[in-house]
Amino acid sequence: MTPTSTTTSTTTTLRRRRGLTEEAAAAAVDTACRRLRLPTIRAVVEEAVAAATKDQLTYTGFLAELLLAEVDDRDRRSTVRRVKAAGFPREKYLEDFDHDANPNINPALLNTLGAGDWIGRGEPLCLIGDSGTGKSHLLIALGTAAAMKGYRVKYTLATRLVNELVEAADDKTLTKTINRYGRVDLLIIDELGYMSLDTRGAELLFQVMTEREEKNSIAIASNESFGGWTKTFTDPRLCAAIVDRLTYGGTIIETGTASYRLSHARHSTRH
Repeated sequence: MTPTSTTTSTTTTLRRRRGLTEEAAAAAVDTACRRLRLPTIRAVVEEAVAAATKDQLTYTGFLAELLLAEVDDRDRRSTVRRVKAAGFPREKYLEDFDHDANPNINPALLNTLGAGDWIGRGEPLCLIGDSGTGKSHLLIALGTAAAMKGYRVKYTLATRLVNELVEAADDKTLTKTINRYGRVDLLIIDELGYMSLDTRGAELLFQVMTEREEKNSIAIASNESFGGWTKTFTDPRLCAAIVDRLTYGGTIIETGTASYRLSHARHSTRH
């Protein structure tokens, strides 16, 4: 006898509950929203019912309003989580950058970078200029814009990153740490060049950059021109390789020498 197989199909049907009072229906909606984890719908359903009645929405229109409210609020919460996970030290936004205080920065270029397409292509970004010229503001603002567009972003100081890599190497967790930094779409390294790195630290930093090369973007800020990076990376060949990783196919912005902070403060005072 040849065994036969049977296929069981499950059909989703609407189970109608007749005779529900308004109070019972409201309680059922509340319970269902809790179970399905729909906090926004649960919070706005009474207001939505009143608005739908006033505007004479169809049932489909009413349902669409509720579902879109939930989707919009989930997107907002996801954005907040991504910005928080990035680890920015303070809030900065592109629209707050004072171009009068630093006319070296091209507003059109910033708008282009703010769209985030360069991150999708895995391209690097370098901000080079003296202390106080707005580099950190721009890094944080561009990182925030990227997080708002759905990219995974991580901000760190160069010395903090190198110290973490050295500790990870000592604890034999280096691969795990490098992979963690490799997974984010945009890695932001601020204050690169403020302190010299020994060969070990520079090599570990180079490993992070190599892991990300042409796959995920990296953005850095430095107070030293590339010619002065041998002060930070004492091995000339390693220095050249790092510069190559950070400049190939990327964007370089020179923020100049005049203090953005001082000019911005003066400009704000006049207004």
